Amino acid sequence: MSESAGAGERTSSSASTQPTGLSVTLRALWRTGVIVWQFVPLVLAWARDRRRFIFFGRSRSVSSTERTRRARELKTTFVELGPAFIKLGQMLSTRPDALPEEYVEVLAELQDRVPPDDWADIERVIESELGPIEQHFDEFETTPISGASLGQVYVAECGGETVAVKVLRPGIRERVESDLRVLSVLLPILTRGAPPGQAFTLENVAEEFAATIRREMDYGHEARMLQTVGRNFADSDDIAIPSVRETHSTGRLLTMTYVDGVKIDEVERLDELAIDRREVVRRLEEVYIQMIVEDGVFHADPHPGNLAVQPDGTLVFYDFGMTGSLGPQTREQLMEFYIALAADDVERVMDAFVAMGAMDPHANREVMREAFEIAIEQFRGEDISQYRIEELVGQFEEQLYEFPMRLPQDLALVVRVTTVLEGVCRTLDPEFDFIDIITEYVMEEGAAEAGTAVREELTNTVRATSRALVRVPRGLETALDTASRDDLLVQALMEDSGGLTTRMARRLLLGLVLSAGVPIVAFLYTRGTPVALWTAVALTTLAGGTLLLSFRRQRGPRLSQPQFTRHELRQRRQTDPEE
Repeated sequence: MSESAGAGERTSSSASTQPTGLSVTLRALWRTGVIVWQFVPLVLAWARDRRRFIFFGRSRSVSSTERTRRARELKTTFVELGPAFIKLGQMLSTRPDALPEEYVEVLAELQDRVPPDDWADIERVIESELGPIEQHFDEFETTPISGASLGQVYVAECGGETVAVKVLRPGIRERVESDLRVLSVLLPILTRGAPPGQAFTLENVAEEFAATIRREMDYGHEARMLQTVGRNFADSDDIAIPSVRETHSTGRLLTMTYVDGVKIDEVERLDELAIDRREVVRRLEEVYIQMIVEDGVFHADPHPGNLAVQPDGTLVFYDFGMTGSLGPQTREQLMEFYIALAADDVERVMDAFVAMGAMDPHANREVMREAFEIAIEQFRGEDISQYRIEELVGQFEEQLYEFPMRLPQDLALVVRVTTVLEGVCRTLDPEFDFIDIITEYVMEEGAAEAGTAVREELTNTVRATSRALVRVPRGLETALDTASRDDLLVQALMEDSGGLTTRMARRLLLGLVLSAGVPIVAFLYTRGTPVALWTAVALTTLAGGTLLLSFRRQRGPRLSQPQFTRHELRQRRQTDPEE
């Protein structure tokens, strides 16, 4: 068996086995007590928000300042509880559908930097995975160049090449698995006290978190992502992705080429190298758009520590532990979203969010339209009136994170990438305009892939000369768009110039006499009273005849009922397939 094949087997077996046994169970029991004790103050505060005296009393309002203070306490608690909870806090910071805005902003400050483990412990991990270090590496620096909550990175020499070696912390899988068990036990209790709209979201977040952190601890998965993204940019000379040395990699150890560069947020150093920061921003956004929309596999943690720039302007990407993947349908819907952004069409933006399952189709579109308009203005870097923001938040503060938005995990990662990238890009270029880059991409790259129809559609929309303006008045087009979303309320005002109302009332009365006369005739027929029977027959016949003649004599205006429902549209399409 070759060494490469052996490494592959070690990766597969390591990745597929989750820690189990008595030690994990005992640690989970101990951690349950620790975690519950840490969260008691926050839980009591949240309980008192619902009932002032916990078991009775009115609810109490919580100011934004108080929520921010609690969010900082929660952040401190996550840090004290260790790696799994730091990662959980980072994930929650990408979920505005799960937590109020103040919590999202504070948890976004979480960094998973922790003191490095002793070299002796790390050495044992390396030798248990590969064997004696001196047999596999020419030199090995024992001081890590980077450390995080799950792993540490070292520099080494291997076959005359400088490599970076990423090592999973000793015992980290057992610690994380124990905490995941605790979360699975405590989650039903937390969701029981959560608002109805949040229980489902929190359950999904917990499931997604468990899958995500287990993937991050599987360096075999990270190696595959490095190779996939590397292949996607193999023809791009201005993009550097570390290549994997498979013979020196396992599920707990990843060896890759060492790629140097200047951290992307070191603005002064970039200026000293005469690097065009605006060009770096433009290229960075193009790369992420390609990864997300075209390739469907993307680097999902673009904070400054994972991005660098070489003296010739080449972009360097590190740490593919957190990655995202999108299916063809989601990528197509994202393309539609980008086209809507480029065209500044808020209605179309909301439709794209509904199609992606990120927004409740029954949400208040007026309120959400305001929210999206503000978000688009922020992407453009425009100043926004504070009064306008406060007015918007006041309209749906209690519902903002309760019902409209339900972000699937893949889209939550896209939101995270977009948000973090915006901060990085504004550091490099304060005049950064995300919408301009999207417009340029859609016009040049996206249109080429999607075909000439997309180019024509976007060009016509941006220039405000689309074919719809020629065929149909703009107001009618908007009404038809609204009707397609089942939001249209049709009101008809009719002038009774031809006595239409009188005729309709007379026909209604005759119809009632006719419908009542039939069962009466049947009843009298069984009773055997001829006089009453024939009288009823005569009246019923007269009512029916008069009603029939009224329709035959009708020459006035007719009332046609507009059909604007999806049900009617489906019926028409079934009867006329060519329509």
